[in-house]
Amino acid sequence: MLALTILFDGIIYASWLFIVALGLTLVFGVLKILNIAHGSFYAVGAYVTASFVAWSVALGLSPVWSLLAMVLAAAAVALVTAPLIERFLLRSFYGRDEVLLVLVTYSLFLILEDATKLIWGAVPYYVTEPYMLFGLLEMGPLSYVGYDFTLIGFAIVCGLGVWWGLNRTRTGKIVLAVIHSNEIAASMGINVARVCTWAFVFGVFLASLAGAMTAPMISVQPGLASGVIIVSFAVVIIGGLGSIQGAAIGAIIVGLARALAVHTWPAAELFSIYIAMAIVLVFRPEGLFQRVQARKI
Repeated sequence: MLALTILFDGIIYASWLFIVALGLTLVFGVLKILNIAHGSFYAVGAYVTASFVAWSVALGLSPVWSLLAMVLAAAAVALVTAPLIERFLLRSFYGRDEVLLVLVTYSLFLILEDATKLIWGAVPYYVTEPYMLFGLLEMGPLSYVGYDFTLIGFAIVCGLGVWWGLNRTRTGKIVLAVIHSNEIAASMGINVARVCTWAFVFGVFLASLAGAMTAPMISVQPGLASGVIIVSFAVVIIGGLGSIQGAAIGAIIVGLARALAVHTWPAAELFSIYIAMAIVLVFRPEGLFQRVQARKI
């Protein structure tokens, strides 16, 4: 029974983490930026969701509308902040040294962290309305909130949707062309700057959507961003930067490792994630699904 509990808890934790890592790995694949501020967009998505859901409740709307409020909150964060940040900040540093880009996104992380404190303060927010919409599920002696399994299904839909969009649509083919070589893509008439902008917007949307979906499960408070970015980096490093399959497998590995530690050795919760990452990197230094790079002559 302990094994079943660890399995369910690990997959539930991996589901929202996969959505965050999916946006992170997509942004890296297109823009070649390891975005330290990605966790901040997760936190902003959670805060905006708390505000939107509170407004829907104040208007007397049905709790079902809180689900729509969560998606609208994530879309608002992406459409308002991402184009401005990509156009007026990140675009100036494309092609520059990777360390410089890390420092720029880290500065953005600090700015967004302070901005959330200025806007929402340091008091925790709680979004309980969407969490109880799906009731309880009894699985033998175990009892789970139905919302948790809805989150698993939502993560699967996000992963399949992004994979299908990249591999089965014309727009996806254009994005893949930019991922493989933006110089060749530009020579073929592709507007690389526009692709980068929308890829960053979509990556921010996934991060804020994960924050919106997990807001009902946690207390929304300062410090969310730092915890999420550390764990999501572990996911993409395990799976391989730029790989959707790697993000999925990495999220499951991290989720199961954390669940195992929580139920057997709680003090090693965060340490277990690093151990899992270290074991994978010993045998696969570039991650499990690192994209094949063309050899330059």
